[in-house]
Amino acid sequence: MSDDLQVVRQAATLRRQVEDKLRGAIASGRFQPGQRLVERELCELIGVGRTSIREALRQLEAEGLVLTIPHRGPAVSTITSAEAGELYAVRALLEGDAGKGFARHHDGAQLLALQNSIALIKRAAEQTDQGLMLEAKTAFYQVLMDGCGNRFIKQFLMTIHNRVNLLRVKSMMEPGRSVHSLAEINEIYEAVAARDGDRARGRVQQSYQGRGGNSIADAGFGTRADTKHREKEKDGRRLSDQTKTAATGRSREGSPTTIVAPDRL
Repeated sequence: MSDDLQVVRQAATLRRQVEDKLRGAIASGRFQPGQRLVERELCELIGVGRTSIREALRQLEAEGLVLTIPHRGPAVSTITSAEAGELYAVRALLEGDAGKGFARHHDGAQLLALQNSIALIKRAAEQTDQGLMLEAKTAFYQVLMDGCGNRFIKQFLMTIHNRVNLLRVKSMMEPGRSVHSLAEINEIYEAVAARDGDRARGRVQQSYQGRGGNSIADAGFGTRADTKHREKEKDGRRLSDQTKTAATGRSREGSPTTIVAPDRL
């Protein structure tokens, strides 16, 4: 097992380092949605004691990245299709305002930082490097938040981004997604560079149209409850079809047609 999760021991920052390592492992997909996070294994991977692991897991649970399951312990959170749609809807609104604010308030250094992050996104797309793409897009939106002139937008977006990171690895694997994403980023940049706040907000919000919802369900991020619900729906339809077929057969033979509700079979 790779030891890239090992941290440098500094008492004042140890807990923050552990949090960052675990958060990054979840964001990159190393720890998958629904996967159990066993304290003993995490201690070995990261090289710290259980107290540090437990403190970090509590923080990640507060952020919505980790869920404590009774009698099983902590696990990486899952996101349902409905939750994904809600997250992206809120993210679009807040990031749209962040784009508008950045267009109005940015200085030369911030615009240069945005250019550098776009260059990194382009390189990641050319190399089909998902890890680099995630890092580059995170840097892009970090610059956007830092320069938007509204600390509360940044605060709320950071919480949302932590949850959205559960989805981004899967969404970046969609065919053609990197090229499409680069085009969206360039349109946002052109708007903020021109200091056109309304166009910047529109470009940001447009980039989230159709995100979440069905695409997340297809990617396999639904909870077990969602899966069981879909299986019950399929069983209900199957029973209904079987009942109708049997009833049609009896009708053709001259017998009275009786449709039995699936829940009564």
